[in-house]
Amino acid sequence: MNPLNRRNVGIFVFDGVEVLDFAGPFEVFSRTRLAPGIDSRRSDETAPFEVFTVAAAAGMVTATGGLRIEPHCTFATAPPIDLLVVPGGFGTRALVNDAGTLAWIQSVAERSEHLTSVCTGALLLAAAGLLRDRPATTHWGALDLLGQIDPSVQVERDMRVVHDGAVTTSAGVSAGIDMAIDVVRRMFGDDVAADVARYMEYEVRR
Repeated sequence: MNPLNRRNVGIFVFDGVEVLDFAGPFEVFSRTRLAPGIDSRRSDETAPFEVFTVAAAAGMVTATGGLRIEPHCTFATAPPIDLLVVPGGFGTRALVNDAGTLAWIQSVAERSEHLTSVCTGALLLAAAGLLRDRPATTHWGALDLLGQIDPSVQVERDMRVVHDGAVTTSAGVSAGIDMAIDVVRRMFGDDVAADVARYMEYEVRR
């Protein structure tokens, strides 16, 4: 962790990433405060997370719908990651066979406290061997594919968020917000999670 004892949250981004898959968790983790209320968001004094985006290489990333973003850092320059978020999107289809991406995810997972995915980001975790013999979920349109990539995965078809030890997977797109709030709840308790949800005016779905 960094000198302020904040957890580093690294959010992987890539061409074809689904916008809300990465932006939803980014909003939750970056807006979480250990002190309640609007005023606590005016500074980072009680922020428990340092949140940044990570891409394989420097340069702009084009998300779904043509949104272009500039990642904060690359695989090579990213600081140690305590909590990894692997979002989904159509871009994951090529990455399930990308050895460099899978190796990076594996290396981060070995050192991190928490490993999470949104939507078809679970396909990358499965391809990296990180969901072996675990319950997990993904976007409804990729549930069968998840089981094909790793038949040992216990595919949960009716759950929005699946938590198993240090690994949390979530269903499609907006479920990433629920996942992030659930992680906040597990780390800092119900009150902190409820406060960030209220700040975002978001009703958590189970």
